[in-house]
Amino acid sequence: MSSPRPSSPPTPPAKPAGPGRPKDLSKRNAILDAAKRLFLVDGFDGVSMDQIAAGAGVSKLTVYSHFGDKESLFGAAVQAYCEQHLPPLMFVPDPATPLRERLLAIANAFYEMVSSPEAIQIHRLLCSPQVAQSPLSKMFWEAGPQRLHDEFTALLQRRVDAGELEIDDVARAAPQFFCLLKGEPHALLMFGCGAPGRTEVRAHIDASVTMFLRAYARRER
Repeated sequence: MSSPRPSSPPTPPAKPAGPGRPKDLSKRNAILDAAKRLFLVDGFDGVSMDQIAAGAGVSKLTVYSHFGDKESLFGAAVQAYCEQHLPPLMFVPDPATPLRERLLAIANAFYEMVSSPEAIQIHRLLCSPQVAQSPLSKMFWEAGPQRLHDEFTALLQRRVDAGELEIDDVARAAPQFFCLLKGEPHALLMFGCGAPGRTEVRAHIDASVTMFLRAYARRER
């Protein structure tokens, strides 16, 4: 009688699936660039995910894999545009940087961002009747202005804690700063009345920062 065949070793349990492959950042950036470009030209409703995929040189599946839907992609494009001009590093604590110098750096970067032809075009699009009452406006606000206000609020609070500023309502003071910076020069751009000269813009920004500090800088007792 033949000897019994040795039993085969038990099959090891299947390993749990590991995390998915990391997203390709170059493809993500290409999608964001294409989205920003196309949204500016044709508006949100005039652009399809197919067009964005073609503009980025990727498949539509890749676009959906990175962003899920067009609304999320729009929000990500707005945030990327803001971070390009006002990177988060601009708001990190840095006690060595004088307060006025830090505010002027933020002010100049902010005005350059909101006064660009692309930003003016987006602003006008969001003010149009077909968009003003849509969820798109809220998405834009949360991805752009609200993020900026939150980061600037945190910066102001740190300066209050350091004794450089006296602000009772920091969350209110933050948007006041950016409204001052827009002022009449930005309104002229929005209405198509011509762009102020560089000298005038510099004077406007400097005066806005000065006014803000006069209102909130700590006074010696």
